Amino acid sequence: MQNAPESSLVGEEYEVEVGPVAHGGHCIARTEGGRVLFVRHALPGEKVLARITEGEQDSRYLRADAVRVLEPSKDRVEAPCPYAGPGKCGGCDWQHAKPGAQRRLKGEVVAEQLKRLAGLTPEEAGWDGTVMPAEGDKLPAGEVPAWRTRVQYAVDASGKAGLRRHRSHEVEPVEHCMIAAPGVSELGVEQRTWEGMASIEAIAATGSGDRQVILTPRPGARLPIVELDKPVSVLRVHEKDGSVHRVHGRPFVRECADDRTYRVGMGGFWQVHPKAAQTLVQAVMQGLLPRKGDTALDLYCGVGLFAGAIGQRVGEKGAVLGIESGKRAVEDARHNLQDLPRVRIEQGKVESVLPRTGITEADLVVLDPPRAGAGKQTVAYVSALGARRIAYVACDPAALARDLGYFRENGYRPRTLRAFDLFPMTHHVECVAILEPAQKGL
Repeated sequence: MQNAPESSLVGEEYEVEVGPVAHGGHCIARTEGGRVLFVRHALPGEKVLARITEGEQDSRYLRADAVRVLEPSKDRVEAPCPYAGPGKCGGCDWQHAKPGAQRRLKGEVVAEQLKRLAGLTPEEAGWDGTVMPAEGDKLPAGEVPAWRTRVQYAVDASGKAGLRRHRSHEVEPVEHCMIAAPGVSELGVEQRTWEGMASIEAIAATGSGDRQVILTPRPGARLPIVELDKPVSVLRVHEKDGSVHRVHGRPFVRECADDRTYRVGMGGFWQVHPKAAQTLVQAVMQGLLPRKGDTALDLYCGVGLFAGAIGQRVGEKGAVLGIESGKRAVEDARHNLQDLPRVRIEQGKVESVLPRTGITEADLVVLDPPRAGAGKQTVAYVSALGARRIAYVACDPAALARDLGYFRENGYRPRTLRAFDLFPMTHHVECVAILEPAQKGL
């Protein structure tokens, strides 16, 4: 049963003092009556007029936008992007904050999640508290790094490409996305009409000139003739089962990292920032320090990024097993690593495949799970393998903290933790934790 319309607080406005940053791209504030607000477009310490965007009389908390800044923070800047702000594009959370402040806010979120969900201080996690920018991203306030090599455009009823508004299906038409990588912008997706399309994903590979668009038609719509400003391969998403099919051009793009080339087919997963794959491989290899003859596991291995890096380092007497659930990603991983005979890739969910392998020990383990994390069962199984070191790559600090808590219950502690700002202007942050048996710290 739906609540009566009069219970909605949407549109109500409150003057509030803005408190600490919270996970999700907003800050916490309270009304005079004590109601908790999650406020976007604000910064800690500011006084703002907050307009409610979601919530009812009996909601546990309310969501709001800072529609007027009454007392600004010294970290505030004018948002460089004309589409950033209340009621506009939902892609960027921190356009209104100086780049250094963005990284500091992300660090505060990581620290809060570690404390709340894992019971760890930054020192106990082996972390100095900093969030490092990617190479080339340290820009002055008011400048925006053009980093996003994969952009998912939504299409409105008129056929205009744009980006979704925050927590909405509504489309904000854009002429240019400032965080889109040059290889995406040069396609000119925003400048043409896409009749009958629901969405367009534009991909510009790093380390090759490959460009790709993936079209999702509306039900019953015909595919348009795609004429963009640069050569591009075209794929389409089937409306019945969501499968991806080649229309023309290569069904994959070629990405590069760690002196290897990786085929990524049919819009499969690859890190979005052009420096991300290399940054993460270096962090994982520096943390694990693979030795000749080591046995290793790469869980949630995707197209084989970490399995390839470890495989090159453990030599002919070593061995690497990668596990990945996506069928196409497994095909790509096997193709990408065919020159490494001691690397094997299995398809299936990690929690199902890993126990079936019969593996009872390993020297090294890499986990790069999806946003939800690895979970208690998988962490327990991995911990029982007695690895010398474990690398955990996380795109969500809450999932990272939960899983670090599970590892602690199973006898592993963080040796080091590093955080990287691989999603500038957004609230997302990437972390790499290196774990070792807890008794080593005694």
